[in-house]
Amino acid sequence: MKFTFLGTSAGKPTKKRNVSALAFEVENESGWYLFDCGEATQHQILKTPLSINKLKAIFITHLHGDHIFGLFGLLTSRKLDKCTLPLKIYAPQGLEDMIRAVISVDELGYEFEVVEIYGGFEDEFENFYLKVLPLIHSKESYAFYIKGKSKYKLNSKKLQEDGLMPGIEYKDIQRGRDVVKNGKIFKAKEYVEVIEGKRIIIAGDNAEPDILGKYLKNLDLLVHEATYTSKAFEKLETKYLHTTAKNLAITADEYGVKNLIATHISPRFEGDEILEEIKEYYKGNAFVANDFDVFRLKDLLIKECNLLGFMI
Repeated sequence: MKFTFLGTSAGKPTKKRNVSALAFEVENESGWYLFDCGEATQHQILKTPLSINKLKAIFITHLHGDHIFGLFGLLTSRKLDKCTLPLKIYAPQGLEDMIRAVISVDELGYEFEVVEIYGGFEDEFENFYLKVLPLIHSKESYAFYIKGKSKYKLNSKKLQEDGLMPGIEYKDIQRGRDVVKNGKIFKAKEYVEVIEGKRIIIAGDNAEPDILGKYLKNLDLLVHEATYTSKAFEKLETKYLHTTAKNLAITADEYGVKNLIATHISPRFEGDEILEEIKEYYKGNAFVANDFDVFRLKDLLIKECNLLGFMI
């Protein structure tokens, strides 16, 4: 799984950070997925190897402008690029009316559908399952829980040692079917290793990360906002429904989250302050995302590079 951060600021862009957008790619799958689409997201995409012609679906966490105002231009540019592939947008109720008020959907030149999501909504994609989880925010907001599909690794060496040479039986065994050959039973479970898919959550704006509860338990990766440090939050006259770095870190540590990426950073911070507070309360593998940071999740989450040229 590969993650390219296209926007990591909260509320408004800064000179270093654009507003929310995240590209998600799955190994051995053509195309990519977009989570949120803040203003100027298509400009950010132009600075990456990603192509909007290969965009398979868009997932919107909530309908605040810093998460959706880039949609209108992106959808129109897709038409100008003469892309004819169908596109689905998964979003809370109300987005379709907003889109139709701005652009002529019937003239896009490709099949277009907005799928309304809600807490508990589920869908299946080529290489993963998705479930929508409700969050706490000033507007209806959601997290996307993603479970990669299991893979089955065949132990062909052991099969040959036990007397079954390569053939069509190997496919049956890999699919979980027992095989009888030359009077001997080859039980599939003895020759197939099940590799469970990774479990991740990409969350929208949220005041209380522990609302994600059981889904956080030993989670492989949590991508979640950390808009403020706890000290800055305490000084706010109006307490907005966002998460502090401290609150996020304590929750992630309590549930044994293996890897953590904080995003949606208030323009008042560079990011180092957020990471410092997270590491004070969280013992796992933690990062604060910058625009154009690229992460890859295998056994461990690693930061591969920054696409602006700052190699890691």
